[in-house]
Amino acid sequence: MPEQGIARYKYIFDEILRMTDDGFIVVDRDGIVTDINDQYCDFLGKPREEIVGYPIQKTISNSKMVDIVNRRYREELALHKFLPGESKENDNNFLLVSRSCVCDSEDRAVAGVAQVKFRLQTLDSAKRLMSEYAELEFYKEEYRKAGNCKISFDSIVGTSEAFLEKKRLGLKAAWTDFAVLLTGETGTGKELFARAIHNASNRADKPMVSINCAAIPSELLESELFGYADGAFTGARKGGKPGKFQLANGGTLFLDEIGDMPLNMQAKILRTLQESEVEPVGGSGPVPVDVRVISATRQNLPKLIESGNFREDLYYRLNVINIEIPSLRERRGDILDLSNHFLSQLNQEFQRTTVLSPEVKRCFVSYQWPGNVRELDNVIKGAYATCDGFTIDLTDLPGKMSLPKDSLLMDSRKQLAELMNDYEREVILAVLRDKGGNCQRTAEELGIHRSALYKKMNKLGIDPAAIPHRQTSKLLPE
Repeated sequence: MPEQGIARYKYIFDEILRMTDDGFIVVDRDGIVTDINDQYCDFLGKPREEIVGYPIQKTISNSKMVDIVNRRYREELALHKFLPGESKENDNNFLLVSRSCVCDSEDRAVAGVAQVKFRLQTLDSAKRLMSEYAELEFYKEEYRKAGNCKISFDSIVGTSEAFLEKKRLGLKAAWTDFAVLLTGETGTGKELFARAIHNASNRADKPMVSINCAAIPSELLESELFGYADGAFTGARKGGKPGKFQLANGGTLFLDEIGDMPLNMQAKILRTLQESEVEPVGGSGPVPVDVRVISATRQNLPKLIESGNFREDLYYRLNVINIEIPSLRERRGDILDLSNHFLSQLNQEFQRTTVLSPEVKRCFVSYQWPGNVRELDNVIKGAYATCDGFTIDLTDLPGKMSLPKDSLLMDSRKQLAELMNDYEREVILAVLRDKGGNCQRTAEELGIHRSALYKKMNKLGIDPAAIPHRQTSKLLPE
């Protein structure tokens, strides 16, 4: 090889030895040290001049390098223990070593090389890798959730006009980067709406990160939201930890139960939204973030503002677009569609063909559902687990669902005839929607003749032509 080429490789080799965290030592075929990097010199506690040009046994008396060269073999990640006094740190006197004989093009042994893994540096590298791994696992889990159930407005079950209007508003909100405040009773599907908004936005390829403000102790909430720097407090992870704002950078942060956030944290959230930057706990300065915030609450924020428990300035920052998700009582026409949806998922999972009895359907339509869609899902799962045969009957439902006080009929402001008409109208409408507006199938489901159904519909002012097909309608007019 020309001299110029040899020099080039020498420069490359020297740079590699400087960059690595490992120690390297090279000997010739006689065991004389020809090269060693600074990291290894520092570990041994000797200057390079006292090592290079001397037999390796002078520095490392129990070295195997001469044997490696003479017998022409290699070993990887072997444990080497240094004798007392031959390393600078007595508590770090063993290493993982990989050794090998080096042969030329004619298969003649020309050198031996050893690479050592310093224990403390290796642990530091492992900790850094674990930190990166934890963050990667977080993104993988979020991606898995999104991938397994890619929520869109079309996939959210509900065709009642009140609910369709909310989906239209959600789709319009997705086209902007404005903050969205989702309000409504517990169990109405606010997080589902938040995911649909994110997935319909131009941030859909970035993460959506969620945090329940009511579920995190107040003393931990700041570090969860804003992260912390290395050594910020006792027990802090080495290298620090990114907060939810940083994990959501470029994407969407969903602040669930924002009404339960402590006042001191509300001020820090407000500053973050105003400045588009976060300051990690124990950090040396702000970190810029680009996050679209969607928040949700079951509480009445204006009342919390009046009582001094919620900042008015933060409220206006979060409430640029307000979407109030209707309760299940306000969209009774969707109850059977939701019931069939949950039941189909269970049947698919457990390979069964269980159905709801007509009495259960009527009960579902008349029940008040204080827990809304979440309660409906739980009731169906409980009944599915306990029912005998292929039909869920009234006896499979929780006892509270058969109590009159929970019924749609309990309204003291109306006369009995009015209450009966309201109940009958809701039942007929629900079954009609379930049967896609087919009167013959609706009459069969209700156990009455079709002519009797027509008379009741005429009396109650029900127009079958106005009943939408069960398939979700288009959210926006063409």
